[in-house]
Amino acid sequence: MDRAELDRAYDNTGAVSTSAAMLADWTRRSVALQARLPELIGLPYGPRQRNRMDVFRSGAAHAPLLVFIHGGYWQRNSKDVFSCMAEGVLAAGIDVAVPGYTLAPAAGLGQIMDEIAAALAWLRQEGPARGLATGRLIVSGWSAGGQLAASAMALPQVDAGLAISGIFDLEPIRLGTLNDKLGLTPAEVQQLSPVHTIPSRAGRLVMAYGTAELPELQRQSVDYAQAWHSAGHNGTLLPVAGDDHFSILEQLAQPGGALAKQVVKLVRRA
Repeated sequence: MDRAELDRAYDNTGAVSTSAAMLADWTRRSVALQARLPELIGLPYGPRQRNRMDVFRSGAAHAPLLVFIHGGYWQRNSKDVFSCMAEGVLAAGIDVAVPGYTLAPAAGLGQIMDEIAAALAWLRQEGPARGLATGRLIVSGWSAGGQLAASAMALPQVDAGLAISGIFDLEPIRLGTLNDKLGLTPAEVQQLSPVHTIPSRAGRLVMAYGTAELPELQRQSVDYAQAWHSAGHNGTLLPVAGDDHFSILEQLAQPGGALAKQVVKLVRRA
């Protein structure tokens, strides 16, 4: 593909006419959840402005923890849009943390990955004093957050993962206009792409995508699943029938949704 074709191939917002309305609805629902469970909103895990996370307790003792990382091609959106993704698993006795991170171009992708690693380390180190992160920790992320979640599978704090509609090979991003703010180099593509940096040891990873997504987004998950399995790791490729790049997140946000069920299975080691 040439540059213009790549831009169209990765234009998730343009491909989903309802995307703006869905983001607005998620923001409204997130504000409502933050108001209902305000105790642990905006916890600082690092020195930068966006190094804050929202944590929502399920009420269960020694609850497992889902860490959900938002998307936006590493250069837009915030945790405040996506806190509502916690609702699908809170009812199952699972706590949820939604970290923010510095956006490009204020931070390069390597620094963003370091910030997510710092957030996970903070949860394991500081969370127990607040009754958090003492059990299994499941890392999840959507779109660009899928890349961040897959990369975090190498960290000792993580027990299992759910990558949703992720970007696992960064080369198409480097070659398109999305790279104008990211500034990825060929060397960074090799160093930061999950498909090129599969850890030697890792827990189970579910790689989900919607069957109504753009073909390139579907290919990214299929190719990464093949690489993950080739490395001898436990993992599941999960096509979610009929969902697009945005509607798939309702499968996490809704109790009993297909992705919420996957988190429950990961918590139970199934």
